[in-house]
Amino acid sequence: MYAVIETGGKQYRVEVGTELEVELLEGAPGDSITLDRVLLVADGDDSTIGRPIVADAAVEAEVVRRDRLDKVISFKYRPKARRRVKKGHRQDVTILRITDVRLGAKSAAAAKRQADADARSERQRLEEAAARQAAEDAALAEKLAKASAAKAPAKGAKAETKTETKPATKAAAGKTTAAKSTTTKASAAKPAAKAAPKTPRAKTQSGAADAKPSTAAKPKAKPKPRATKKDE
Repeated sequence: MYAVIETGGKQYRVEVGTELEVELLEGAPGDSITLDRVLLVADGDDSTIGRPIVADAAVEAEVVRRDRLDKVISFKYRPKARRRVKKGHRQDVTILRITDVRLGAKSAAAAKRQADADARSERQRLEEAAARQAAEDAALAEKLAKASAAKAPAKGAKAETKTETKPATKAAAGKTTAAKSTTTKASAAKPAAKAAPKTPRAKTQSGAADAKPSTAAKPKAKPKPRATKKDE
């Protein structure tokens, strides 16, 4: 809800919480004043226009402080008359804060308080829900941490047993492979030894070996000398 008011010959659009500078009004800081010259009041889509003012409408305001605006210089000059006038002026103003806009039984301040209360309750509900969710998450994280800590020793024991059994299995596998290699070598050597005397080549080789010493024992015949011309 907002309103258009008139004060000091000027018009201002105001709503609850607005601070504005108006012409000097009577009242000390902290005093409450009522502005009854309300030209228009609007509440959502509904609006009431005064002719010239709205009946049963008023704007409540609080005096914040009194102040003075920046200096304004006024300079008057008349040529060829040696007349020059320079003046300065600082306007006194009153700073107001709007506290309520009323139209009959409607009050903007009451509506705002209700909206703030609803927003506060909604925010409080969301905060409580967030705190509850955070507590549940913390409990779940603690439970998972305990479960992982309980599983860790079991995994370590399994790893130790695996490391202990692996060398033993490797040694056993090495022994079996060595035994297999020895058996295969022995089995391969026996047939070779048995098959050697049966081959005919072996017999001929043995006969040639026996014949060689007999030929080597016979002395070789010396060649006869050739006849030369001197002998003739």
